[in-house]
Amino acid sequence: MRLRNIPGADEAVANSPFCITLNDAMKHHIKEQFPTDAPIHMEIGMGKGQFIMELAKQHPEINYIGMERYSSVLLRALQKMDELEQPLTNLKFICQDAKLLPEYFSLGDVKKIYLNFSDPWPKDRHAKRRLTSRQFLSCYDKFLALDGSIEFKTDNVDLFRFSLNEIEETNWILKAHTFDLHHDPVLNQGNIMTEYEEKFSSMGNPICKLITYRDHTL
Repeated sequence: MRLRNIPGADEAVANSPFCITLNDAMKHHIKEQFPTDAPIHMEIGMGKGQFIMELAKQHPEINYIGMERYSSVLLRALQKMDELEQPLTNLKFICQDAKLLPEYFSLGDVKKIYLNFSDPWPKDRHAKRRLTSRQFLSCYDKFLALDGSIEFKTDNVDLFRFSLNEIEETNWILKAHTFDLHHDPVLNQGNIMTEYEEKFSSMGNPICKLITYRDHTL
């Protein structure tokens, strides 16, 4: 499906107080954009922001970053933020490609990464573009805390199996996984649904989830 470009979205993102603009001056100074020195959790490919905004509401003791590559999508999250009676001071947005993150974040800056319903890039030649590919796992390795973790949800079973295999072939360890999240009493505890999760689960599609962390003994 072709993404509809919204006129003025780039300008809205660039001028929003909720957004962090990645430039040379911002390199390795992301944490300073928050009023508190709390751990940072990041959602990469956040869409319209429902998941990350609800997390920020529930956990004011954590700083959150929602990253979305497309300004026309991020614009909706900015509109939601403007509609809040109380601004979420522990949430910032970034409009950029995830592969550039190691240029701006230092090792340990991010405690947890969320990947929700990422683009499956179904063609084999595009496998390295998948956010759970070994190429991206290596990317996260450069700024995720040593004891940090990644949580991944999808309704795409092929992408999920691919992700499990990539973890097995790298220095990441599978902590937990399920092919039917909403019927898993442990992994579903406290689960916050994304817009896509609500849509796909209402269609009867089981939701897959995994949690992984790194093995630094390898």
